[in-house]
Amino acid sequence: MITGLSRWTKTLGMALLGGLMIVPVGCSVNPATGERAFMIYSWEEEKRLGAEAAAGLAEQFGGEVDAEIPSDYVVDVGMKLTQGVEEGVPELDWEFTLLNTDVINAFALPGGKIFFTRGLAEQLSDEAEMAGVLGHEIGHVTARHGNQRMSKQLGLNVGIALGAVAVGVSDTDSSVRQYGQLALPAVAIGGNVVLLKYGRDDESEADMLGMRYMERAGYDPSGQLRVMEVLQAASEGPRTIEWLATHPYPETRIERIEQILREQYPNAGDRSYYTINSVEYQQKMLNPLSRLAPAPDAQTTLLDHPELWCGHCRVYASAD
Repeated sequence: MITGLSRWTKTLGMALLGGLMIVPVGCSVNPATGERAFMIYSWEEEKRLGAEAAAGLAEQFGGEVDAEIPSDYVVDVGMKLTQGVEEGVPELDWEFTLLNTDVINAFALPGGKIFFTRGLAEQLSDEAEMAGVLGHEIGHVTARHGNQRMSKQLGLNVGIALGAVAVGVSDTDSSVRQYGQLALPAVAIGGNVVLLKYGRDDESEADMLGMRYMERAGYDPSGQLRVMEVLQAASEGPRTIEWLATHPYPETRIERIEQILREQYPNAGDRSYYTINSVEYQQKMLNPLSRLAPAPDAQTTLLDHPELWCGHCRVYASAD
């Protein structure tokens, strides 16, 4: 007779296997990163999933900013950056939305739906910094990080499911039953820690790609560094241990970005070589936003949607 954890493991295993075995999977070389990765969804399926997830999403976070100039400005800079996307990335449904919330964040959905918050926009000082934010999010899309994360989670779930079936059907007094009942929960916890590490690696990769797209569009790639310094200044207060966080702390990313600048962009910071556009940013973003009413109190914040947390993730002003 199967009771307690044994019943749970067998039921879980059969349910997961029954649901997951029908998912089409495959490996492909990513044109942005040059790396081969395990993918569940095709590019077309990513576009569909992103469009479905984006429907009505803005309204959950204060809606779009009701001012044409800053909203169009975000679109113009974003589309300029997409011109530097690698050959081999198909034509995606790029959309750039300025959200009317004071939460400091930006996030991307598969297929090219990118959201940039007013709270973050108001912390920046020039167009190159905004290009750093948007370029980072474009990097998440072209590197297919959402697809990879779902694929890795699938692999973990299949492994746990197979183990659950083995434990569930084993003899009551067998070593498989005795040790498996203890090991499966540990594997689930440990596996999710590994997936968090993948998330942190994704952020570093998106930083690198974002700087690439910035440079190709003529923006100073050190704008990415200044964005991280803004987030570092805003991140005072208690925080979780970094290796269990979904994203690196700003100071960790600052170190990595400084390394990339030294190795790949010797002209970074040279304003005679790259575009900064601080005056344009003041005129097209900061001045129009300052004339608007304060962002409304959002009933839903990005913290309620951890699946959307991204490189320019919300900085915490207080402990959870």
